[in-house]
Amino acid sequence: MSTATVERPVAARSTPWWRRPWVLPLGAVIVAFLAYTLPNYVGFDPARSLVPQSFAGHYPILLVHIGFGTVAMVTGFLQVWPWFRQRHQVAHRWAGRIYVFAGVLPAGLAALTVGFMTPFGPVAAASHVLLSVVWLGTTIAGYRTARQRRFGDHRKWMIRSFTLTASTITNRVWAPVAEAVLGPQLDTTFQGSPVALGHAIAGLSAWLGWVIPLLVVEWWLQRGNRARRRARVSSPAKS
Repeated sequence: MSTATVERPVAARSTPWWRRPWVLPLGAVIVAFLAYTLPNYVGFDPARSLVPQSFAGHYPILLVHIGFGTVAMVTGFLQVWPWFRQRHQVAHRWAGRIYVFAGVLPAGLAALTVGFMTPFGPVAAASHVLLSVVWLGTTIAGYRTARQRRFGDHRKWMIRSFTLTASTITNRVWAPVAEAVLGPQLDTTFQGSPVALGHAIAGLSAWLGWVIPLLVVEWWLQRGNRARRRARVSSPAKS
């Protein structure tokens, strides 16, 4: 009779801070982004929203997305922070549950509605809806692999999930780039229509904001897989 094998969690290891040079900049970017964004919604004033209202009920659903998305961003950072994950494994597990059930799931479901009804045109809407589906899917896959104690796969899925969580930041980076490239074409390509120009900028930034980071992360994950396979092949077999 065969028995199913499960992976054991990796024992805590002390890693020098300089081996993780991305932790401090990432944390600083998240803090700066939240400090800029959240004050616009604290007073529940639709006039201060950074996103124009496109349908009745848009603002409350947007608040749900932003509120739970903030929870996802903070707890997601804790999930991918190696020191926290290695040194505080119980807190890591609780933060993971909060990330999934009080972060991504409600924020992602709200994003489906807000994204589909975006005022920035069909190209941006398609991106927002697909992003929401992939975000929810990677998060559910990460939770299931953790429950199955497949911790290697769990780590990969949660890295993908958090990449999509943080893509709302990279979206803001691409918007001024798209505006700088497309803005001079207002009178030619867009025939003087600022609405068409705005939709093009929003569509480009929406797609580039999450597709490029996800491709980079996927390349990095696959590169690690290939390195481990080469290491196993080059190691002498043990009898």
